[in-house]
Amino acid sequence: MLKINTQSEWITRANEVLPAGGFGNFDPGIIIARGDGSHVWDEDGNEYIDYLIGSGPMLLGHGHPEVMEAVLQQLPKGMTFFANNARGIELAEAIVDAVPCCEQVRFVASGGEADMYAIRLARAYTGRTKILKFEGGYHGMSAEAQMSLAPSRLVNFPQAVPDSAGIPDSVAEQMLIAPFNDLEAVAALLTEHDDIAAIMVEPLQRIIGPLPGYLQGLRGLCDRHNVLLIFDEIVTGFRLAYGGAQEKYGVTPDICTLGKIIGGGFPLAALGASGDIMKHFDKAQVGAEGWLMQLGTLSGNPVASAAGLKTMEVLRRDGVYDQLRATGKALQQMQVDALTSAGIANQICGDETLFDIFFTEAACRDYRSATHDEPQRNVIYNEKLRDHGVFKSPGKLYPSLAITQADLDQTRDAVEKAVQAIC
Repeated sequence: MLKINTQSEWITRANEVLPAGGFGNFDPGIIIARGDGSHVWDEDGNEYIDYLIGSGPMLLGHGHPEVMEAVLQQLPKGMTFFANNARGIELAEAIVDAVPCCEQVRFVASGGEADMYAIRLARAYTGRTKILKFEGGYHGMSAEAQMSLAPSRLVNFPQAVPDSAGIPDSVAEQMLIAPFNDLEAVAALLTEHDDIAAIMVEPLQRIIGPLPGYLQGLRGLCDRHNVLLIFDEIVTGFRLAYGGAQEKYGVTPDICTLGKIIGGGFPLAALGASGDIMKHFDKAQVGAEGWLMQLGTLSGNPVASAAGLKTMEVLRRDGVYDQLRATGKALQQMQVDALTSAGIANQICGDETLFDIFFTEAACRDYRSATHDEPQRNVIYNEKLRDHGVFKSPGKLYPSLAITQADLDQTRDAVEKAVQAIC
């Protein structure tokens, strides 16, 4: 008889072969066995409403039938070629049609890879070396991105603090760090430094929204100082709106990065810009000195491209984003109502399509202010949500189009029980 491993057995096995017992992404104390629609199940058969959704890419839910059909049609034709393929070309066309700053795109396999190349592209185009990023901004795992991502040691701006071992001190010298939502700080740095290639920003930084006029202000400062503006839209692309943050906020960057949703649940990401900037990927146009070498075994593979194309087709349908925002609004309101009724200070931080709760009365406008008055309260709250069938990150909630009214009703019950636990 086939032996079925329990979750605790899988955890034991993971601890033998994986550092810290996990993949480095999420709580290794839960082993997900499968997902379907808006739900996932762990290896012990416990069922959860999924508000993690793979950290964002499963906007349509798990196993969406149209996406599955598109993948199944592609699989017998080939999984990857390390060569151009029609599905990848079609996906590039769809992205160019949807995203304001993109005249051309280059595919990679992960969002972090796209962000790394965006930084390199900005340096190649401008001939400058320094990058300005924002404290708490997440841009993948490159050495530059690991500067002041989640610093436990708060230092004076614009000093960069590495968040990882193994990064040379020289990397920090090429990075300038500013507080998010502070245009005066950015303006001062641009005035002081004439060797900045680009400002790199998440338009919605993790879940912290831009203040009115902030992104427009960044655009103006970049134009004034001849600096490129990079939007990291790995998360926000095709989530905040079909055209991403660029459409929602009405600001067009020079370069953007895209991931998660454009792969339909498969490994795929991209960076895009004008043809003039993207020509640095074409050695025939810029010569050996200006050429940015980039290649990747799975870049633009046809399976991910087929899944992404179908996902984008679904997202173009009438009412889709209205539905997503209505779901997010309901999830926000049920938590605010329960917490406020219990007399617990709370702030919604983020957008209806991506947000979470901070247990504080203070406004959340940057990395240093986006904190809980009592961090342990957040730990207990999220533990109790999971105990009652709600699966989410401790710091972020992703609504999806698969969420049903029954899911919302169950989530409301779980929220009420979690609130009782922290009163």
